[in-house]
Amino acid sequence: MYVPKHFQLSDQQEAISFMQQYSFATIVTMMNGIPEATHLPFLVEQRGEHVVLVSHFARANPQSRAVFNEKSLVIFTEPHAYISPSNYEKELSVPTWNYLAVHAYGKATLIDDEAQVAQLLEKMIGFYEAGYRAQWDKLPEDYKLKMMNGITAFEIVVEDLQGKKKLSQNRTETERQNIIDSLSVSPNKNETDIVAFMQGQGLSL
Repeated sequence: MYVPKHFQLSDQQEAISFMQQYSFATIVTMMNGIPEATHLPFLVEQRGEHVVLVSHFARANPQSRAVFNEKSLVIFTEPHAYISPSNYEKELSVPTWNYLAVHAYGKATLIDDEAQVAQLLEKMIGFYEAGYRAQWDKLPEDYKLKMMNGITAFEIVVEDLQGKKKLSQNRTETERQNIIDSLSVSPNKNETDIVAFMQGQGLSL
């Protein structure tokens, strides 16, 4: 990912927090020389010094087999906002976009042990909808086994983590405040989320 120095997201803990917050990501692999992508929910775990991504494909998805052939790219991104040049002090300005993204690279490993797959699904339920766990526990075992047989579970130990937060760090304080003031009144949650990230970075007056 192209990351100019002033837009670098280099703190690993910050990157992990971002991935956990925006955990519905895109996994990209190569199939017959063509990039293929699937959108999946991930668990983002820190195990000692390693960042580990855990998820599962529908078994019928051809990418569920190709993912084990070589390294994958998992893209975590959101929120984003159009930045109008009307926020800038100079007329010689053009529009741009503010956004955050983390790219994680690594090779997938199959999780095929039935108990481990069940544990993975329980972890995902706990993360995404803890209240559903009681219903899941009551489901017939043969039904749950059928569901588990329809997925391919995997984990990726991240080998390279690249982060970018483009939040107008290269603009003047006045321009950044103009952007914050403009986006703060937007009905678009993406745009107000960008405001929160900008303010969290100390980019407001």
